[in-house]
Amino acid sequence: MNSAKTLFLDFDGVLHPNLAKPEELLKQLPPMSAVLEGCDVRIVISSSWRFHHTLDEILAQLPADICDRVIGTTGPVVIGQFSRWNEILAYVQRHKLKDWRALDDSAFEFPAGCKELILCDGSTGIGNLELDLLTKWLRPRFLNPPQATGRAGGQLLNDGGK
Repeated sequence: MNSAKTLFLDFDGVLHPNLAKPEELLKQLPPMSAVLEGCDVRIVISSSWRFHHTLDEILAQLPADICDRVIGTTGPVVIGQFSRWNEILAYVQRHKLKDWRALDDSAFEFPAGCKELILCDGSTGIGNLELDLLTKWLRPRFLNPPQATGRAGGQLLNDGGK
């Protein structure tokens, strides 16, 4: 069983706005990289980019500190309700992962109340609220318990460090 933390990463609507201009692509990587720095977290690409680019082509566009964390991509597309969640769940089960989160902007691709989802605003990409939720998941022992709810499936990401 794998006890490391795993982050399933979407690109469009997370690392840049959904309708990003070429110069805006991946513009949210630096603040996300800063949150991940010093944390034992692996990344699995769940973005639809995996259907149009090889993993090597994707990695060529990412900074080294992110590339070093990428362990692969989710599998084939799942058609039907909650497709992204089902793709991720298949990966989680196959690799016996315990502690994971998904950074994504498509709420309809996940069941309502999905505690593993950190939902981003697709018009801007990952912002301060989502970075805070990511930090609380990665570093729960060093933070005070959250006082307000965020957009994480309607639940806080304070899971007692599990």
